[in-house]
Amino acid sequence: MEFGLSEEQTALQDNVNRFLDDKAPLERVRQFSDGHQERADDIWDGLVELGLPALLVPETHGGIELGALDAAAVCECLGQHVTPSPFLSTAVLAPTAIRLAGTEEQQNRYLPQIATGEATFGAALSEATGARRDAGVVATKTKLNGKALFAIDLYSDYYLVADSENRLHVVPSDADGLTINALPQIDRTRPIGEIILNNTPSDALLNDDQGSALRSVIDIGRIMIAADTLGAAQEMLDRSVQYALEREQFNRVIASFQAVKHMCAEMAAEIEPSRALLWYAAHTVDEDPEESHLNACHVKAHLGEIGSFVGKTATIVHGGMGFTDLLGLHYWFKRIGYNRQILGGPESVREEAARAQGLA
Repeated sequence: MEFGLSEEQTALQDNVNRFLDDKAPLERVRQFSDGHQERADDIWDGLVELGLPALLVPETHGGIELGALDAAAVCECLGQHVTPSPFLSTAVLAPTAIRLAGTEEQQNRYLPQIATGEATFGAALSEATGARRDAGVVATKTKLNGKALFAIDLYSDYYLVADSENRLHVVPSDADGLTINALPQIDRTRPIGEIILNNTPSDALLNDDQGSALRSVIDIGRIMIAADTLGAAQEMLDRSVQYALEREQFNRVIASFQAVKHMCAEMAAEIEPSRALLWYAAHTVDEDPEESHLNACHVKAHLGEIGSFVGKTATIVHGGMGFTDLLGLHYWFKRIGYNRQILGGPESVREEAARAQGLA
């Protein structure tokens, strides 16, 4: 059996990579990161022109209606280029939540806006994957109160918020009683923050069955984060090999040193099987939903560990230059570190997988 990306999915990656090579080179990423901009509108507008926000939106609402594997292929490209964009929340988490838990009226209202790129979404789901002191959102009728920490894709038009009962809500960015505070973070390409709600009106997604929609949203989010990490790790490996072939010591390129060869080979050996694990996890979202939760946990935890290993090893291959802003290797290093923890670190996700199998 041959399992891999289709010609269409490979072409999709090629198109996204060409655009990002042109419009989101490292210098543009550095400019965004150092300038503390809220959004890179030029990059996002280009992704909208490519039709990427419409990937998971049904055709009846103006979307393309592709699958999670297609979205994962795109996320790998975004991670490879450390792209500053709200793709995860806007094009993946929000349409998944609204499609699974939204009423027909809510789908008609939000999904066309997502498909055309008219609206962007942030997501505040962290308390559903790990409760934190003095945080949590309580719903009372049509109002929300509380604090949601580590909201991702912070500067958006709407926010997808999970309450303490695992129900999902859509909150406009200009809603009464809503306060947005940015938080310092290692990956400046993707702003995060806290959302404070004080009797804030919300649009509850009511077509949910005991929080199953939230679990599905978190599962697909974990898979996309793993894909982002895979892209970042592959780029760090590629840059390490290129650097080793150019950098000379003792009148020899360091790629000729056995220790350097071993480090690059070990990174490649860890990355390659992770790609198949990611593809299969994304495949199960649409083709085998009962297996999706467990696979999402496995791929999120595994890529978190592999990404950390590659990030550290690639930096060692570069020596002292690996820490400099001149090479910019730290952008991928920080991206991987951010991905490791958001929506659950490897330890907590493995524990969740164990509970799902009745082992804990």
